[in-house]
Parts: sequence; C-alpha cells; structure tokens
Amino acid sequence: MTEPTSSQDVSPKLAKVMELARKDRELRLRSLAHVLDEHLLTRTFHQLRKDAAVGVDGVTKEEYGRDLAANIQSLHGRMKAARYRHQPIRRVHIPKPNGARRPLGISSTEDKIVQGALATLLTAIYEPVFLDCSYGYRPGRSGHDAVKALHDITGEVSWILETDIEAYFDSIDRKQLMAELRKRIDDESLLRLVGKCLHVGVLEGETYSEPEVGTAQGSALSPVLGNVYLHYALDEWFEREVVPRLKRPAKLIRYADDAVIGFGCKEDADRVLRALPQRLGRYGLRLSDEKTRLIHFERPRDDEDGRGNGTFDFLGFTWYWGRRGGWDVYVKTRTSRLTRALEAIAEFCRKHRHRPVREQHLGLKRRLQGHFNYFAVSGNDRPVWRLLYWATRIWKKSLSRRSQRSGMTWVRFNRMELALRLPRPKLKRLWPSSAT
Repeated sequence: MTEPTSSQDVSPKLAKVMELARKDRELRLRSLAHVLDEHLLTRTFHQLRKDAAVGVDGVTKEEYGRDLAANIQSLHGRMKAARYRHQPIRRVHIPKPNGARRPLGISSTEDKIVQGALATLLTAIYEPVFLDCSYGYRPGRSGHDAVKALHDITGEVSWILETDIEAYFDSIDRKQLMAELRKRIDDESLLRLVGKCLHVGVLEGETYSEPEVGTAQGSALSPVLGNVYLHYALDEWFEREVVPRLKRPAKLIRYADDAVIGFGCKEDADRVLRALPQRLGRYGLRLSDEKTRLIHFERPRDDEDGRGNGTFDFLGFTWYWGRRGGWDVYVKTRTSRLTRALEAIAEFCRKHRHRPVREQHLGLKRRLQGHFNYFAVSGNDRPVWRLLYWATRIWKKSLSRRSQRSGMTWVRFNRMELALRLPRPKLKRLWPSSAT
C-alpha cells in the first residue's frame, strides 16, 4: 500500500484535486484520470516494498526498475489509450488464528503501481468526506487512535454492540460499489480503470476463476474501496439516519471492517441490532451470528464487584472494567493474539536454530518490538511482559538443542543476553489512569 498523501510531495494536479475535494464535500469531481501521470506512477513505484511477493509474471520490483523510465512511459501510454489490462491475481492462503485460512491476492509489479496510484487519488477525493468514526487505512490515523476513541466513550455508554462482517472484502457488491463511487466521481475513464482492477481473474495454483463479487485482499486499492463502501453502507447511515432517532447518544467506532457501537440504553441497542442486518444486506453484506454480540458494559458502582459487565474484543484487545484504585476501563492483549505471537516466535526459533546467534537475535528483536509497538499501551503491562518472559525461555530452550554435548545453561544464556539484549516493552500512555 502507498504511503499517506501529504501536500508537500504531491504534483500540482493532485494538489488541485485535494483542494477541490476539501472545499465541497458534495461536489462530483470531473477530469480526474489525467492526475495519474508518469510522476505519480513513478512515485508509487518507489513506495513499493523491495521484498514484495511477485505476481503471475514473476517480475520483481528490482527487475521492473532496471528500465523504469521506459516501463512507466509504456504503462502511462496504455492507460491513456485505454489499452491497459490488469493481469490475473495470484492467490495464496495464509493461516488465521481460528484455524481457517485467509485468501490473499498478489498482483504483478505493474498492477501494484496502478493500484497504488489509484489509491492515492481516491484517498485525496474521499478523505474529506469520510467521517470521524472511521480510523482504518486513513492518513494520520492508526489503530491506537481508534482504541483511544473507544476508551473515551466507554464511560458514557452502558451497552456495546460488537459486530463482525463475514468475509467482508470477498462480499463487496461491485455494481453497488461503482454506484457509490459515482456519487463523488464524474469521470468514466477513471471509473473504467477502477473496474479493470476489480474485474480481474484469479489464479490459484493451476485453477483460474473470475469472481463476480469482492475486492482482492492484498491489493493496495482494496482498503480505500472498502472504506468507501462502508462509509455509505454503515457510517453515513448510522450518523445521519440512526443517531437522530435514538433516545440517548450512541457512538460508532470503525477500523476497516471491524466496528463497535456504544449505546446509552439497551432499547436503542436492540433497535439498531434489528435494523443493522437489513441495512448491510442491501449492500450484500452479512453479520456473523456467532461473533456479533450485545454486551452490557457499564461503570460499576463502588459497592459492586463488576461481574454484571461482560467483556468484548476490538482491534486485538479484550476490553473490561477493572479496579486499580477506582473503576476504569482496561485493555489486555487477546489470548489468541498472545498465543499467536508466541507460536510465531517458537516457529522462528525452530527454523533458525542453527543460524548464528546474532542473526537469531535480530529476528527475535524485530518480532518482539513489532508486538510491543502496538500492544504495549496503558494498563496492558502484564501481557506484554509475559510475552517477553516466554519468548526468553523459548529462545533459551532452542539454543540448548543446538548441541547434544552441552546445553545452554541459564548462566551462559544470561551472560549472552547482556550483549544481545531482547527489547523491553515501554508502555505508551493512550489515556490517563483512573484518579480514584
């Protein structure tokens, strides 16, 4: 995916689109395709990962870049003449925590450039109209921002609706998506280009298919298209049609297709829970019966033990009411996410057991620091330190199996770890702790 667009590194053409989009949220923008010029395509190429997986043509970023100017010129010429054709997507499956497998589409390098350029342009067009409740895949916003926003409203609500859309990106109705795009875009040449990136074949092993619904996960274009779709299917509907009809305030927090809604009373929550499946059904989406739940989540009185409240999961955290002095909402790493992190560390140690110790240290350091960067937040100290505790023991055990003659004692390991120190979690304070 391309980096967020800033006004300092964009072309004059894109800057003009951004200005028009900000000035009038209702304006249908015309003459947009010309923004996808050689400058934007080249900049998008340089933002691709060097180690990204290759598509069906097997061309790497390095190989494409050997004659970059000629390749970009050829690509731009085909796009202007409407002769550009998206190559089939290579589909692979990656394991999910629940044992299922998530399909992931891998495009060719040239198609990644087109997708990334389109994503940059669509972000400039839609960023001004997206609502504050949306946090996923938006410039200047992160998962931590969504977590903080949810924490800020938990003291104001008493019920939480935890939602889960089944196979969201694979269920998007393409005709409906194009209809929603036309509300903001009045340029058929640009829409045809988006359509070419949507209506593309999938190569899975030796099997070729042409799905009629969905957007390919792994495409740089999918996140922004997914945001556009749920903006109209959920965000705008909830803010403009639902909230004004409720008895008490309600708040939606959404990160991509993960969303929770806080309500001030159960009657409002029940009404929305009845209406939401019908609303999403109009867009070809379906709520999971197993993972969509309504939870009582209210600040306990001082003379209560908090057992009347449930817990819920959002963005990798389990949310609960706890008391460390006074009642407050706390988060902790979901058990499944902690287990997955430890399993990944154990698998890394097993595969790299006989590699140099310094090389192992760098790999473990990257994995632990990546986990800490997200999960080491206010109140979540125990789970992140627990991860470090078990990761240390997994590594020590793995090193002990390198030789049958002498195992790795704790004395030797501790001496080694002084020189090759594993990172320690530093908690990021997203909100102030309870004062009482």
